[in-house]
Formats: sequence, C-alpha cells, structure tokens
Amino acid sequence: MNLKSLAKDTAIYGLSSIVGRFLNYLLVPLYTWKISAESGGYGIVTNLYAYAAFFLALLTFGMETTLFRFASKEGEDGKMVYSNALRMVGGVALAFVALVALFLHPVSEAMGYAGHPEYVLCFAVITALDAVQAIMFSRLRQQHRPVRFMLLKFAYIIPSILLNLFIFLVMDGIPGCADIFHRFNDGVGLIFFANLICTSAVTLMFIPELRGLVYGFDRGLAKRMLSYSWPLLLLSLVGILNQVADKMLFPWLMPGDEGMRQLGIYGACVKIAMIISLLTQAFRYAYEPIVFGSAKDRNSPETLADGMKYFIIFSLMAFLAVMFYMPLLKYLVGEGYWSGLKVVPVVMAAEIFMGVYFNLSFWYKLTDQTWWGAIISAAGAAVMIAVNIVFVPEIGYWACAWGGFAGYGTAMLLSFLLGRKRYPVPYDWKTILLYTGLALALLSLSLLLPGIIGRELPTVATLAINTVLLAAYCLPVARNIILKHR
Repeated sequence: MNLKSLAKDTAIYGLSSIVGRFLNYLLVPLYTWKISAESGGYGIVTNLYAYAAFFLALLTFGMETTLFRFASKEGEDGKMVYSNALRMVGGVALAFVALVALFLHPVSEAMGYAGHPEYVLCFAVITALDAVQAIMFSRLRQQHRPVRFMLLKFAYIIPSILLNLFIFLVMDGIPGCADIFHRFNDGVGLIFFANLICTSAVTLMFIPELRGLVYGFDRGLAKRMLSYSWPLLLLSLVGILNQVADKMLFPWLMPGDEGMRQLGIYGACVKIAMIISLLTQAFRYAYEPIVFGSAKDRNSPETLADGMKYFIIFSLMAFLAVMFYMPLLKYLVGEGYWSGLKVVPVVMAAEIFMGVYFNLSFWYKLTDQTWWGAIISAAGAAVMIAVNIVFVPEIGYWACAWGGFAGYGTAMLLSFLLGRKRYPVPYDWKTILLYTGLALALLSLSLLLPGIIGRELPTVATLAINTVLLAAYCLPVARNIILKHR
C-alpha cells in the first residue's frame, strides 16, 4: 500500500473509532443528569461495562493480531486463516454464553446482581457478539476496506444514541412504558438492552463476512495460530486489567449501596479526563504506521524521540485546557456527581503516564521482545490492584484514581529504565522538562490566584484569566513548531 492510501485508511479508521467514542461520550451528560448519583445506577453501568471490556479481551484471545500475522504470512491461505479465527472465537464465545446462562443465578449473585440476573446474561451475549465482530472488523482492515468498516461502526453508534435519548427523555412519560422504565433501575437496565439490540443488528449486517465460515477449518493451522496468540492474550488481559480492574473490584471492596454510589460518581467524573485517552488513541493511529514504517531506518530513534516530545507537549496542553475550563466542563456530568471532580487531574496524569508508556513500548516491539510488555504491564497492574485493595475501604474512589496513577507510573518507569539499555533513544529531555515545568507553573498560578487576591473570582473572570494562561502555554508551542518546520 502506498503512503497516500495508508494515510487515507488511517484517517477513516481513526475517524470512525475516535468520533464514535466521542459521540458515546456525549451520552454521559444524559446519564448523569437523569440517573441520580445517590441511586448508584451509574455505578452499575460503570461496573458491568468494566466486566465486558475484560471478557472481550478474554474471548478474542489475541486472534485479531493473529489474523493479520497469518493472513499475510507466506504459504498460508488467507481465507482459511480467517475461517479458523472466526470459528475459534465464535466457538469460545458461544461456550461463554452457554456457561453464563447455565450458572446465571450463582454468577449474578456473586457479582451483586441477584435482583437483576438479566443484566448479566444481556452482557454475556453482548460481549460474545462483540468478540465475533472483532474478528470480522479485523478482516475488513486486513482487506483494506475502511469505508465499510466505518459504516458498520456508525451503524451501531447512531441507533444507540437515538435509543438512549428515547429511554431517558421520552419513555418515562408514555403510559405503559413508564412501568418498564422504573422496573429496570429507572432506565439503567434499558441501557444494556439498547446495547444488545444495536450490537445484534450490526452482527446481522455482517452476514457477508460470516460466509467466511464455509472456507472450512484447518487443525494444523489452528495449532500454529493458538501458539502465536496465547502471549498476546496474556498481554491483552494485563493491559485491560490496568484500565478496568478498579471498577470491577470496587463493589467487592466497598459492598452495598455506598459502593455503587461512589463507583457511579467516579465512573462519571473520569469521563471528563478521557480527553487524554482520545488524544492518545488519535496519536496512536497516526504514529504507529510511521514508527514501524521507519523501523529499519537509522533515523528511527530520532523519530521516537520526536514522537515522545510532541505527545507530552500536546497532552499537557489538553491537561491544562480541561483544568482551566473545568467551570464549564463540570456541566458534562450531573450536579450530584460534582463531588468527584477533584479526581480528574489525578486520572488525567495517569492517562498521560499511559501515553508515555505507549511511546516507550516501541523498544520491545521493534526488537521483537514483546514478552517484556507483558511483564511490565503485569507489574503496573499489580501495583494498581494493590493500591485499590488496601485503600478503597479507607478512602473510596480516591484509591482508584491514585491506583491508576501508581500503576501507569510504575509501567512507565520500568519501560524507560529497561528500554534505555536495550534500544537507546535520544529523548529531548530539556524541551520535555521545560514544557512540563511551564504547565505546572501555569496550573499552580490558576489554582492559587483566589488565595493570592483573597477572594473567589466570578466564573467569567476565572475563565478569562485561564484563557490567558492557556495562551501563555500555547504560544511557545506554536513558535517551537513553526521554527522546527520552517
């Protein structure tokens, strides 16, 4: 594929994924203004979607990457590779749903949903369908069909948003529907049913891709694929645990209504911090092809150094923008959730650490030592889980925020210390530290200003001053880029 085609495909894949996440992100104000923080309803949403993310990684067991590797491998039949991957993931997904259905009541009771086992079964089916779809979406990418990829992504997103708007803005006022609305935790359970409807509809749209099953099944090929995929499964599970373990563990560490209430507050407020996650994903879509494309180039370390520098500079800019405009951004969540807004800077810092770790991870990817990734990620996950287990009963959701900070910080430091010996990269520490110091100084000035002048400023004045402070960061950035590329 030529560079122009690569850039076009990357833009389409990035647009569908990032815009999709952003549109779903816009449902957070709807949920948090309509679901009372005291009810703990949003805690149920946060908890079950965390389980779904973990089991999705388990059910796909690295087959997405394995499909890419074997379909392009000399001597392998690409159609048979796809058929094998689809059959194996489909079989595991079907077995997963059957097991959950067979042991539904004990599983639901263990998870804390004895009163609503249908939520657990619903998520089992959703996760199974998503796992099968993951293979079919990978097939589209492998065939370089980005437009169909994007259309199918939006075929889920748009109906999902419309159904959620109907549930929370219309349904409660319709005679007969109001009873259904209140029966499922005032609409919370209906979020999951809407997800199931939309996911099922997209699966039906994948019928042309499901025809790949007719290509048959090659046992020898399956053994080779599984041998390749199991380390990827380990890496994937450890990686996803870093993101969702706190939300899965929280109801166990703080049981009862108070636990769900706090989890809901935390789950809602961290959505504001996800702007860093969106930035990291956009950066990854654009950056990975460049790095791997230049891996054999003697300038590859310089490419990594530039990527790290600009990622940190722009991440700090996003961090400051969120903090400076918090008086407006706080309205993205309902007023009952505002008590959790103080965790946002800690969570954003953790997300920046994760992004830096992603940049540092290229040393083991480019040297084919990906097992280091599993070890480093496992160490980070262990630290994060330990912080949660020890401190959640004492300080609640603050332990989740600091656990992520400590976990990603550990992974970042370990990757840096190990990588500097195995794949030295000439990072521009002077510029990185300069902009980090500037960002911290501007943030400190913003936070300390009311104390300096002796009174709280009106919101308009605060936003005006913060805009000037943000400009004080952005202007040197713009000047640096202009001078660099002049």
